[in-house]
Amino acid sequence: MEPGTEIPMIMERCPGRKNVGPLLAAIAIMAGSVLPAAVSAQENLGRGRVSGKVIDERRQPVEGARIVAQSLTASGTTLEARTDPKGGFIIGGMGTGPWRFVVSKGGFQDEALDVDVHQLRANPPVVIVLKDVAAAAPAAGSREAAENTLAQGNKLLAGEKYAEARELLEQFLSGHPDAYQVRLQIGQCGLKLGDLDKAEKSFEALLGEILKKSGSYAQEADLATQALSGLGEAAIRRNDVESGISFFRQALEVSPRNETVAYNVAEIFFANQKTDEAIQYYLMAIQIRTDWPKPYNKLGLAYLNKGDYPKALEYLRKFVAMEPESPAAAAARNIIAAIERIKSTEMNLRRERSMPAEDAEGRWESPRADEALGAGRAC
Repeated sequence: MEPGTEIPMIMERCPGRKNVGPLLAAIAIMAGSVLPAAVSAQENLGRGRVSGKVIDERRQPVEGARIVAQSLTASGTTLEARTDPKGGFIIGGMGTGPWRFVVSKGGFQDEALDVDVHQLRANPPVVIVLKDVAAAAPAAGSREAAENTLAQGNKLLAGEKYAEARELLEQFLSGHPDAYQVRLQIGQCGLKLGDLDKAEKSFEALLGEILKKSGSYAQEADLATQALSGLGEAAIRRNDVESGISFFRQALEVSPRNETVAYNVAEIFFANQKTDEAIQYYLMAIQIRTDWPKPYNKLGLAYLNKGDYPKALEYLRKFVAMEPESPAAAAARNIIAAIERIKSTEMNLRRERSMPAEDAEGRWESPRADEALGAGRAC
């Protein structure tokens, strides 16, 4: 499984968008980076494009505002833009799924907006309203202290000081219980510290808050998916593979178009020698996102484990074509070359014996083939 680290006030309310609120803007950034079994940095990129406008409370354009779009399914993947003199912006290159847009500008409160991005159809434009800092003056003292606590907790979490981060995040939550999203970061700290009991309690509490507020995980699918994935990782760490698979499958039910979760389920099966099941979920990840190289590589290795060399060649070649310069591509080329050598040898031997070059199932069956490829197979 991939190592852990990698989710609409008059912020125009539209389907697929949820206001995060100014006080929780910092939560918004961190909560999107905690998918416990996330993919590597700068993944979930694609052809998705979102345009929009940033205005103030007087409906005037805000020039020079910074927009950071962060994938909620791929930790570390961010795209940035600045607004033009008319307050407009365009961000392209996004993959399918939930993205969080955090907008900041000196003199204004930060705002955050969740957007479900699509690649195969146009995404509706967004309008984000920034509030003047002066508007929050009556509550500035308590608000500023809370924001400082949250910001420091997030900074400690980013610096991998998980015990100190959890202490501050729990302090923030005790004073702002409605900010239940922060339970995601607290749970992540627990996973990093190996405190599985507290991690599970945080994820379970978050799921309970979502149901209490919305009545359904579907209403806050990105948060629910990450919490269920967190429970899945905790179960795997307890060597409870069946429960881990169950949680990841629930996450996939909540977000059936989430290729990361499908990939993670496949990884669990593959790590536990359940190759047929792994293949099923690797294929699902590819169906959801056809331009993601990693599952093609793993599919090649899974078919190699089955001894299905034609299929192994098919997916390994596709992987190399998609990501030719990656370190994994070099290993894939070596496996391809080994299979090709075996194929050539077997065809020559069978030609000499007047045997068909391939059997009815399109497999090359040779003890020497298995022996030669043994070092290249995944465990």
